[in-house]
Amino acid sequence: MTKLKAGMIEKLSIVRKIDTGYVLTNGKEEVLLHISEAEEELGELDTIEVFLYQDKKGQLVATMSVPTVQFDTFDWAEVVEIVEDLGVFVNIGIKKEILVSKDDLPLFESVWPQVGDVLYVALESDKKERLIAKPVTEEDFGDEWDSAPETLNHTAISGRVFRTNKEGSVIITEEGYRGFIHNSERKQEPRLGEWINGRVIEVKADGTLNVSLLPLKQDQLVDDAEVILENLEKNDGVIPFSDKSDPDDIKGTFNISKAAFKRALGRLMKEKKVEQREGKTFLKVDNTDKKSE
Repeated sequence: MTKLKAGMIEKLSIVRKIDTGYVLTNGKEEVLLHISEAEEELGELDTIEVFLYQDKKGQLVATMSVPTVQFDTFDWAEVVEIVEDLGVFVNIGIKKEILVSKDDLPLFESVWPQVGDVLYVALESDKKERLIAKPVTEEDFGDEWDSAPETLNHTAISGRVFRTNKEGSVIITEEGYRGFIHNSERKQEPRLGEWINGRVIEVKADGTLNVSLLPLKQDQLVDDAEVILENLEKNDGVIPFSDKSDPDDIKGTFNISKAAFKRALGRLMKEKKVEQREGKTFLKVDNTDKKSE
């Protein structure tokens, strides 16, 4: 007879009812189904299907709420708590939240999922037979991705981040396609489990997608120009930057490349909104505004 373990789905018989719930058995071991975990009034000798897990005291207990996340079965689980240096806890549909270890999360906590983000996970047991949740990997998918149609090229796309690192991010799109976001196609690295909106820049021959989180160049130009103007207004109309400034300094302040900065600066100069002098950029004040003051 199989030993009762956390994470298993079992058909067990009710041997007796007690004040706190129902005592279930497989003929050898007993577990408690708390009254709050019973979905209906039950009678002795009834056989019911339950999911087993360890409660906060470490005791093996049963629930009639069978989660869709199981051993070898992935599904989405919402992040409900973040614990520094430990990991995040997810809700799989039972009363106890399940840990996703920091060892299975990105190296930098800045891209850990936040509360409300959703991870694609399956269950595993640790050495003490406690349930933990493991995020999906690309190896788990193998080549079983849905193939995206050519008609998606140059269209908007949404999806959930399930792998992210310095090289780029991989998403599962709303339709179930694989989308890759190269690091050059994002302003910052998205969080694991974050829902993102982007656009398809290529439908590859294998049916996967290349995705960009950057706006179209003409839209980006307007956005970058607005960032420069906002920076000028916050600094009394002058910033220590020009089209000759160091690329790293520009990236550190504006989070854009030097080329993008020069394009946006050129637009602002053409519109006579700014001017450059002595390695600095100044906000131009309209003469009419000066006279009216």
